[in-house]
Amino acid sequence: MAESVVKNWQGEQVGETTFELRVAKEETAAHIVHRALVRQLTNARQGTASTKTRSEVRGGGRKPWRQKGTGRARAGSIRSPLWRGGGVIFGPKPREFNLKLNRKERRLALRTALVSRIDDLIVVEEFSEQLSRPKTKELVAALARWGAAPENKTLLILNEIADNVYFSARNIENLKLIPANQLNVYDLLHADKIVLTASALEKIQEVYSA
Repeated sequence: MAESVVKNWQGEQVGETTFELRVAKEETAAHIVHRALVRQLTNARQGTASTKTRSEVRGGGRKPWRQKGTGRARAGSIRSPLWRGGGVIFGPKPREFNLKLNRKERRLALRTALVSRIDDLIVVEEFSEQLSRPKTKELVAALARWGAAPENKTLLILNEIADNVYFSARNIENLKLIPANQLNVYDLLHADKIVLTASALEKIQEVYSA
């Protein structure tokens, strides 16, 4: 069971909220979160790096010089890996880097990562109605009132992302905005402060509690 205060648009404490998420055991928590983080970063790789072998490099079909009598080392192609402009030995080829992790393990890692950041968690009331039109300056001021300074890397988690909030947040340098059903381990660990609405917290418990 974890507890957190709830703040309004002005940054004042207006209540408290509790949430309960099943997390990994203390002795295995770091391991499961690390596995989930490595999986996410590895699966983000494009795997498009490619080099050419000696058979794929253009040219080199003619023997550069005769086999014997020149005093030079024998050579059969100017596209040998030993030559400048030649092929590459054991170079990278397009491939899949994807790692697998069971869904139960992924969700356990997410819950564990979120609960581990409880000291940096800021729960706020719904504020989309406070922004009558997109206004980056007002959202920056609100984040500062909540305790997320502009120089901090902040993760803002909402249940539903309204247009006014999206357009206000997209130009803030250290702010990342994601919906509650798209949580990921990297963003949870990378942020200095995590700001989420009360409804987003309920959504997280609903989606990730199982």
